[in-house]
Amino acid sequence: MAGLSALPGRDEERAALARAVDGLCAGHGAVLDLAADPGLGKTSLLHLIARLAADRGATVLRARAEGPAAKPYQVFRDALENDDHRPGTAAPPWDTGADRDLLRALRDRCADPAGTVLLLDDFHHCDPASARLTERLLGEPPPDRLLLVLAHRPRQTPPALLAALDGAKQAGTVLRVEPAPLTAAAVAALLPAATLFPDADEHRAERLRAASGGNPRILHLLLAAGPDPDRWPERSDAAAGPLLRAAAPLLAELDALPAPVADVLAAAAVLGEPFRLGDVARVAGERTDRTADALAELARADLVRSLGPGGDLVFRHPVLGRLVHHRLNPGLRLNAHRRALALLEERGAPATARARHAEQLLLGGGPAEALPVLVEGAAEVVVRSPATAARWLRAALESAPADTHDARTRIGLALDRCRALTAAGRLEQARALGHEILRTPGGLPEPLHVQALAVCVGVERLLGRYAEADAMARTVVDRLPRPLPAPLPAATADLVLDYGLLHAVRGTAAEVRALAHEGATAAAATPGGEDGGTALRVLAAFCDSYAGDFALAEPEIERCGRLVDARPDTVAGRAPDVLALLGCAELYLERFTDAHRHLSRGLATASGGAHKHSAVNHLLGLSILDQWAGRLDQAQRHAREAERLGTEIGAPDVVGLAMAMRASALLWAAPRRRTAEVVALAEQGLRHTVPGTGWWAGSAVGLLAQARLVGGDPAACLRTLLEESGGEDLHLLQPAAHPSLFALMTTAALLCGDLDTARRSARAADTAAERLGRLPFQQSQADRAAAAMAFVEGDPARAAELALRAARVLRGLRMPVQYAWTVIAAAPVLAQAHGTAAALGPLDEALDAARGCGALRLCEDGARVRAALTAGGPGGSPVDPVPNPSEPAALLSALLSAREREVAELAADGLSSRRIAERLVLSPRTVDTHLGSVYRKLGVSSRSALARLLHGPGDPAGRDPIR
Repeated sequence: MAGLSALPGRDEERAALARAVDGLCAGHGAVLDLAADPGLGKTSLLHLIARLAADRGATVLRARAEGPAAKPYQVFRDALENDDHRPGTAAPPWDTGADRDLLRALRDRCADPAGTVLLLDDFHHCDPASARLTERLLGEPPPDRLLLVLAHRPRQTPPALLAALDGAKQAGTVLRVEPAPLTAAAVAALLPAATLFPDADEHRAERLRAASGGNPRILHLLLAAGPDPDRWPERSDAAAGPLLRAAAPLLAELDALPAPVADVLAAAAVLGEPFRLGDVARVAGERTDRTADALAELARADLVRSLGPGGDLVFRHPVLGRLVHHRLNPGLRLNAHRRALALLEERGAPATARARHAEQLLLGGGPAEALPVLVEGAAEVVVRSPATAARWLRAALESAPADTHDARTRIGLALDRCRALTAAGRLEQARALGHEILRTPGGLPEPLHVQALAVCVGVERLLGRYAEADAMARTVVDRLPRPLPAPLPAATADLVLDYGLLHAVRGTAAEVRALAHEGATAAAATPGGEDGGTALRVLAAFCDSYAGDFALAEPEIERCGRLVDARPDTVAGRAPDVLALLGCAELYLERFTDAHRHLSRGLATASGGAHKHSAVNHLLGLSILDQWAGRLDQAQRHAREAERLGTEIGAPDVVGLAMAMRASALLWAAPRRRTAEVVALAEQGLRHTVPGTGWWAGSAVGLLAQARLVGGDPAACLRTLLEESGGEDLHLLQPAAHPSLFALMTTAALLCGDLDTARRSARAADTAAERLGRLPFQQSQADRAAAAMAFVEGDPARAAELALRAARVLRGLRMPVQYAWTVIAAAPVLAQAHGTAAALGPLDEALDAARGCGALRLCEDGARVRAALTAGGPGGSPVDPVPNPSEPAALLSALLSAREREVAELAADGLSSRRIAERLVLSPRTVDTHLGSVYRKLGVSSRSALARLLHGPGDPAGRDPIR
């Protein structure tokens, strides 16, 4: 791992060490207490202080404590007797009663005019005499020319010495430096250069930070274990060489243990965390009292720690236990796991607890009786940890003799493994295994053939191979009796569901509506088919809502919501997919609270690296809901996470739509001057989607059209809608969104002077809203289009009435961005119809809403409209509400609080934070807090950029890039 010794994220510690060296050079001695857990970088900081001191001409002496069995004063003797600056100096005859003489000798030896730095590492291992000498040193003023640095682990430091250090710190004679765990940013700085997708590296850095606890040594170990340290060391010794080299400091601790203690530690590693005294004794085959003594010694060595009064114990870090297990002799490991499995079986422990030991037995050539444990454990764990289930099933398949199971059972296990691989996001592995199953010599019995096809259809869909998935499914679907029979075989229900999911993402849900309804009816009439019936009912209701048949969809969606809410997350193993369908259908039906609940639950179910293909659907749905609710930052985070996962699983459609959604949130959150970047991001998103793939590309088209319109390019908006959606009827885009899309087309056509297209689009928006049952949001968009037409056709009173009606609806729906956009566009109409005063009240309320959700673009637009209206100008129109930019003062008034305006103006004039604090009677910290808020609201990143924004033209430098 390159650059580990540099230890980024240690700025405070480095500064403290530099101050200590500066003090030494000025003639001020000190004691520096460098205290931290193992692996947090104490030795690296000792190297740093040695270099700093040597650069200043000071003498640097260093030694490492060797343990309580060392000779008296060993660590001090080693340091002073190896003084290269004073060769040949005879060592004083130190013994255990010579503390005063030794202090005198130490002062004499450290009288170098440039100062002496005495670095004592691993001081928790110091001998008793050295500890007593140090306690005396701490009780007196340090020598003027001595900087004594004690690096130690507080958990292992003698209590009396800890008490002396604490007392000296309270007295102000000791400086304590405690290296903290690394942050995710510091971990990221230690990783190789960014790869395909920067956010993927950010996510990996956070995962590594969490896995390592921010401990540099553990981080080094995880990186040496391979690209996916979460899987180490379960199946492979491929990284054994790099791993053992990286683990050298830990191995040295382990090798120093007496054999009986090491055996107890090995038993604990076999059991896994947490472990208890009695269990460790049983697995180690040792007496309880001796095991207790060994565990106490391991606790003193800080290799194991207590979790509290319950008696549970854990390793200092989980990686330590894995490393111990990794080094075990295979024979000893096998016997230990056999004893552990017997212990758990006696207790009736769940299969998930027993399967870990059964796996080790099978890998070591153990008995086939362990096979059922693995299979049962995989079934229990597949929802929350499908990668583990896939591994256990692989062990079962590989370890069992060919005649252990009949062919049907083996194929069933292989299909279960294929499903687990799919849920774990290992789609290519799942595809290869699925196709291998389909090529079974002699063919598959019909039920297994249908199951295998269902699995393969799902994998091909997730890989974006829609044509292949459709062709495979049709080999069975086209032969199904219609209507579908009851009882409906479970394999057929799975195939119908996967076939429906395929058409849902292709945007051709209408083609499977009838089949989905038949499947739901048949499954409901099938004994024990409740789970499959619920999934198919949700699919059928989704197809209805996608098509805009809300009268049929709404009551069924409500019933499905109750059914799903009453079921556990493990429903048919398809909970994430079902919850995604349900949440999206509720989103179309404007049941926003229900949609958020189900999408959030689905995301939680598809967590921990599992079901990435389903997680992206939940993330995208939540991004839409967050944007509508004014949670613009959260909307961007959800879109970024979907983008990252889409990149991981190789799904360009997901990546493209996530980019477009991120651009949609940024469209409102970023200042207007960044329009070109936002539109470029939306364009990039559409390019990532595969043309003709339905929902993904269709949604990206609508988002790009909106970005181009709001960004000031109505011609491009109109062109996007007409060319990418099949013409003026928008038949390639989802019918449930037609009113809002026709409203966009109306505004774009008006701005382009195409009144005929605008009239047709406005009528189409209203017709589509009527077809959808006049749902509030979609109706509000139709009203917006009608308001624009009424204003252009010379009826400002009617335009004002329609615009205000739309605004009231949007406010009631708690959609602050849409509400503010509507009111800002309508303000000039209100002024013309009812006077300026009638416009300013709603406009100010809209500005409050925009400020509350961080919609900088709307704040800017509203400020400019307000400035134009109060100056007596027209302020724009509902079609184009943004006149030329007004004075910066208006922008400041709209975006900033009174105190923020004061701070911003003084900072733009060049005053420092301290000068501003003096002027406004504030603390410099408070000034910096206000400046941070100003930068965020105005979209700048420095004082110079702020000055250019307020005092001169030009695009401020240093803005955050839009990746």
